[in-house]
Amino acid sequence: MSVLPPEPAPAAPRKTRWLPIAIALALIAFLVYTTLQETGFGVGLDPATIPPPSLGGANARVEIVEYADLGCPVCRSWHSSGIRDAILAEYGDQVRFVWRDFPVITPQSPQAAEAAHCAAAQGKFWDYHDTLFAEYAGLNPDALRGYAAQVGLDLAAFDGCLERGDMRQVVQANDRMARQLGLRGTPGFTVNGEPLPAPPTLEQLSALVAQALARGGS
Repeated sequence: MSVLPPEPAPAAPRKTRWLPIAIALALIAFLVYTTLQETGFGVGLDPATIPPPSLGGANARVEIVEYADLGCPVCRSWHSSGIRDAILAEYGDQVRFVWRDFPVITPQSPQAAEAAHCAAAQGKFWDYHDTLFAEYAGLNPDALRGYAAQVGLDLAAFDGCLERGDMRQVVQANDRMARQLGLRGTPGFTVNGEPLPAPPTLEQLSALVAQALARGGS
């Protein structure tokens, strides 16, 4: 009598074979997500952990904050007047001048603000800011990259920062701050947290700083 050979064991379901691969991919995704959170870029970026660009004394008694737009002609005019530099020259480390974004003037303004913060990641925010205002040629991607080249940025790092949107949440957080203050135009200013009704002249800002110092500063 012949004996039939045993039936082969059934093949493992396809989804079972792929389960270890799916688990491995999920683990990799989790590690990438965690790394992005820890480095402060991309997903998980906490804007509060990135200090705003500033000039002057780190422990200054008077803080002047400018909420501005890199595509704003009035902002460029205020900058070209030299008021910022004159105040810093007059009061030295008693004053801290801070930049925050309020990118509302042109559709390209938010990306331009991101570009400036990508320059800040290489330690050249003010170089980028000042060059953009002085050599203004628009805010299109080629122009933004041109300013980066002029100030000597690592262009590959700059391009990657901008393409990934590394600084988008920083710009968005600044925009929210400006709106919460009730600012309705650019440039907007605060002195020790108090909003000003209009961009100040040198005489007006100097008087406000002197008053704040007389009161003991912040």
